Amino acid sequence: MIDVTRRGALALAGAAVAMPGQAALPAGMIAPDDEAGWARIAALYPPMGPAVQLEHGYWGNMALPVAESHRAILARLNRDTSLYARRAMRKDQEVAKARAAQAMGVPPQEIGFCRNAAEALQALISQFQGVDEGEAILWSDSDYDTSHNAMRSLARNRRARPVMINLPRAPTRDNVIAAYAAAIKATPKLKFVVLTHGTHKSGLVVPVAEIAALAKAAGAMVLVDCAQSFRQRPFLIPDFGADLVVLNFHKWTGAPVGVAGYWIRPGAAAMIAPAAAEPDARPDDVQAKVHQGTLDYAPQLTLPAALDFQDRVLPVPMKLARLQYLRNLWVKPLRGLSGLEIMLGDDPTTFGAITSFRISGHTSVADNIAISDRLLADHGVNTVFRAGLADGACVRVTPALFTTPDDCARLVAALKDLVPKIAR
Repeated sequence: MIDVTRRGALALAGAAVAMPGQAALPAGMIAPDDEAGWARIAALYPPMGPAVQLEHGYWGNMALPVAESHRAILARLNRDTSLYARRAMRKDQEVAKARAAQAMGVPPQEIGFCRNAAEALQALISQFQGVDEGEAILWSDSDYDTSHNAMRSLARNRRARPVMINLPRAPTRDNVIAAYAAAIKATPKLKFVVLTHGTHKSGLVVPVAEIAALAKAAGAMVLVDCAQSFRQRPFLIPDFGADLVVLNFHKWTGAPVGVAGYWIRPGAAAMIAPAAAEPDARPDDVQAKVHQGTLDYAPQLTLPAALDFQDRVLPVPMKLARLQYLRNLWVKPLRGLSGLEIMLGDDPTTFGAITSFRISGHTSVADNIAISDRLLADHGVNTVFRAGLADGACVRVTPALFTTPDDCARLVAALKDLVPKIAR
């Protein structure tokens, strides 16, 4: 039996210390470089395969106690089917929604469930009714691909003016805020802005609260995509001052694949048309914006177990400190390597787990697929290419909490070998 009580969590912890560029963690939390402590955390997760896995941005591993809860819920769904679904499951779903809302810092009636953040982005953007012909909507090259497509569809359907900006190639908090401020100022009749808190391409953490305030002062509604940042960075949904927020539970919350959520500010739900399958829904019915139908209910029902495990064992500040520490273990030794562009600086407010890189002269999608393939085939290191930035594709690196310094050293050695061979 794995002890995931508060006492067990503290037993896993080591003495808190301050790392360079990071605040000291509260007493009882595992220090970022306490490898013995993090090895005990790793024992709460399934062992990884033979490759060094540095692509944890897709979905996260369930901890063993969470996977056990998931299996029990799947067994009940398979055994009791409609008897449970029609007689008791709704109450359990309400518990799950209340637990999710608590973690988000908002009331349950303001949130909805969906299968993934992309599904919510598609719905909330394409069904947005607050923009008319000749008015403008704005997003950036760093936003998720679903957001790009949905914003273009919204512009066509509402005859709005689409405005996409490119964020600075060497981003900082100041120059990113300045880029959005200039775009907002230069865009009359701006009605809708999409912002991504933790970008999935470069890994940039965007100062969304500051930018949302600028957009709202200009009369626009703001949607914030937190798919990659929720429960990786410490925040609550109201902190952003946004109107709409989308997030995933199967990334850094450690829930099963297939559960995500979204929030709509009170009074703003009527600006989003209900899903086509919900024609009679009340305008303020948040869940009606994404029609669920029959789905795999187990991920939603497992969410309380995932959140409970995280709260007991992995406080968010401790997680972030570890992920930034691991990120720095590969970034700092490679900073300045000829032919290698590390796409983010070292300001800890601008990165979390994810940081991407490019090799000089290799900016196409095909180039970066080939680079990630060579890292895996030649060096046993798994990464992933990302595309869609204005200045070209890149390779994304994402450690997890149980990634080791040796894993990061493998990537460093691999790139020191590979980059000189192919950089132009």
